[in-house]
Amino acid sequence: MTLIDTLGRPLRDLRVSVTDRCNFRCIYCMPREVFGPDFQFLNRAEILSYEETVRLVRLFVANGVEKVRITGGEPLVRANLDSLIAMLAPVEGLLDLTLTTNGVLLANQAQRLKDAGLKRVTVSLDSPDDEVFRRMNDSNVGVAQVLAGIDAAAKAGLDPIKINAVVKRGVNDHTIVDLARMFHGTGRIVRFIEFMDVGTTNGWKLDEVVTAKEIIERIDAVLPLEPAEANYRGEVARRYRYKDGGGEIGVISSISQPFCGDCTRARLSPEGELFTCLFGTKGTDFRELLRNGASDEEISAVIGRVWGNRADRYSEIRSDETVGLEKVEMSRIGG
Repeated sequence: MTLIDTLGRPLRDLRVSVTDRCNFRCIYCMPREVFGPDFQFLNRAEILSYEETVRLVRLFVANGVEKVRITGGEPLVRANLDSLIAMLAPVEGLLDLTLTTNGVLLANQAQRLKDAGLKRVTVSLDSPDDEVFRRMNDSNVGVAQVLAGIDAAAKAGLDPIKINAVVKRGVNDHTIVDLARMFHGTGRIVRFIEFMDVGTTNGWKLDEVVTAKEIIERIDAVLPLEPAEANYRGEVARRYRYKDGGGEIGVISSISQPFCGDCTRARLSPEGELFTCLFGTKGTDFRELLRNGASDEEISAVIGRVWGNRADRYSEIRSDETVGLEKVEMSRIGG
């Protein structure tokens, strides 16, 4: 079954956040002045159990989802995550099961995750420079620890490995080319992400955005690039190949070149709220349905209704009127 929203977009991808906690305090996602020692995170009873998560994923797959990405917060801080992967991997109709992580805990878990059925990973690394990277993650974690996680993922066969880098002008944009060089010729795919106005706490300013066009121009001047075709409809990153055969990079341009028209993604928060847009203001509560005895048919009907009514296109209509909206924080629903 394929669900279609009001703009003709099918439901194909589900991003499942398994925790709202993280061992980083990245300035564009969980700034420390907001998410400090006194911040009230979800308690265990509020978060979906693995069994509840698997039940929902099965129903989403039955309604057209083909790809599930596990996110957070930082998903690897959730205990026994490989158990969830082992429960999800056999779901009939699920074609791709992936994970986004900051990589800090990946070295110790990569092989277990692969053995459980995880297909591949995306690792966040905003700069190859230790000082700049620490300024971005605000957690005193150096680059070497993340690279160790990437190496462990490669050894376990979690390929192709993608590297996500959020670019913020005046903070890490001077290391864009260095990051491209670091992974040029390695088979790793770096994806540069425009600094986005996700949530309401990251202090987003338009003049701190380095556009996809500028990112490509800077890299192309040193490592010549050429455009590459998208792998599938709804792929968020615009692809570019190195002309010397050294692989490819991607740019995610939600600010300067919105891709709402091809967005096929829904996002499930740790406590079971479904959001149909990264910039959503209100979700739909599926935890209540699960815990109040709703049947599979009843839950599927809600999935169909929510997606069928979807008309989100925040990035296309971004303006002075949208900037002040109380949007869900990225730390609750992943990137």
